[in-house]
Amino acid sequence: MKAFFEKTMQSVQEEIQSIDMDGCHISIQEALKMVEFIKIRLLELRTVFLEQEQVEIQDEIKFFKEMKPQILSLLIYFNKIYSIELKRPNGSNEIQQEYYKKEQYSLTCFFERNIDLYQYYRSNSIHLDEYYFVRGKFCPTLCVDSQQFVQDALFSTAYDYKVAKILANEILRIYLNKRLLHLTKCTHLPNNQKNSEQPALKWTDSKVAAIELGYAIHSAGVLNNGNADIREIMSLFEIIFGIDLGDYYRTYIAIKSRKKERTVFLKMLIDNLTKRMDDDDRI
Repeated sequence: MKAFFEKTMQSVQEEIQSIDMDGCHISIQEALKMVEFIKIRLLELRTVFLEQEQVEIQDEIKFFKEMKPQILSLLIYFNKIYSIELKRPNGSNEIQQEYYKKEQYSLTCFFERNIDLYQYYRSNSIHLDEYYFVRGKFCPTLCVDSQQFVQDALFSTAYDYKVAKILANEILRIYLNKRLLHLTKCTHLPNNQKNSEQPALKWTDSKVAAIELGYAIHSAGVLNNGNADIREIMSLFEIIFGIDLGDYYRTYIAIKSRKKERTVFLKMLIDNLTKRMDDDDRI
């Protein structure tokens, strides 16, 4: 079972690579594509799980507490993204900000309603596992407001769905924060860019290249006599070039960790400029 689960998760992660998860927007089409893909993988997982002749209690707990929620949480996440983006209003940035804030509030409400389960799960507690994550062990005094009565009894326990939703909400909160940050940046665009759908110049190389250039400019101290903050520089890049740089510090750490050439993009710039000068000299 473990081997099949790991293979399933690997296929899901590979499919997710086609989506810019570090960006600030996932399209309706991308979300729907992932929902359909993960739904099939989850059904395959169900088939293999139910084909097992006998499942030990501890193996069943591990499956419904750790394994199934990992893949189910991604299904819930992309399904929620699909719903959110489908219903998103077409009004001003301010209207859209209010819309995303309401979605954030719904996450807070879910957390407050399920604080006991959240604390139990995040503290790695195990004393109630048999009631929460074993099929047929439903206890009304413990499993209040569970999905027990509307789920597949052969492939669900009292709280495996709730755990999956906790995991989904954690990454959904990150997505909503990115959307709000992007809208805030758009609100402060210069007037000449606010009136156009696309920036005059569009960055068409990788985000890593843009981040490498941004850190080079910051390190050289050529803006505001060296007083420009790295956040200001990256925000300027995002506005001018119409790109979302995501977690640029994490990318910078990855750039520092390169084994061979650390400044690949900067070296490419130097090589291309040198070649151009050499070509001009030959004319």
